[in-house]
Amino acid sequence: MDAERLDHMRGIFRGPLQKLKDNLLMMASLTDRNLNMALQAFMSRDDAKAQLVESEDAVIDRLEIETDDMVVTYVSTHGPMATACRLALLASKMSENLESIADQAVTIARRARQLNALPEPPVQVTIPRMANLAVAMMRDSIHDFVEADPEGAIRIVARDKEIDQLNKENEQALHEAMAAHAGHIPACLHLMFISRSLERVGDYAKHIAQDVVYLYTAHDVRHAKSRL
Repeated sequence: MDAERLDHMRGIFRGPLQKLKDNLLMMASLTDRNLNMALQAFMSRDDAKAQLVESEDAVIDRLEIETDDMVVTYVSTHGPMATACRLALLASKMSENLESIADQAVTIARRARQLNALPEPPVQVTIPRMANLAVAMMRDSIHDFVEADPEGAIRIVARDKEIDQLNKENEQALHEAMAAHAGHIPACLHLMFISRSLERVGDYAKHIAQDVVYLYTAHDVRHAKSRL
């Protein structure tokens, strides 16, 4: 994408659109914090952090509603052209994906609290690796939105495959552990749900990256088999 067009795209963030962008970035920051706090609650077996994640989720829910209201107001009062329309569409979809990531953080926190009351099962899982990958995908997708970097965003899309593979490996290991150690089935199930939540975080981060590509290039890459 040429530099002149990217400069033009960066310039659309003013007035109501700048406020919309600020709302999204606030939502992204809170989602990032809640996801990391949920992962800390799991890694360190910290019930207090898990409870804090659940209590703060309502703030992110409210920001999603505010973002949707801002989009409706902007579209209905400004009659935006194509680029601004894409931004409004992206804002609504991004807020939905961020809220979905926050919901997965709550799931992780709740499962972590239940795990804390159980003995650790005799199984090796790659949840820490998954967590690092998922958090990095989310952060990078937001970075590429801010920096108007569709080429960076398209590279994020392919990174989701590693998270999917790790989730499959975790599920296989946990199924084997449950078959061999019936007393650890509850703990293994909690680990399985945490792994699946991280896989979904990767999916939502991928969706944000795909929308960033659409915003800055007008190309829909959701079903593309090749790079731009």
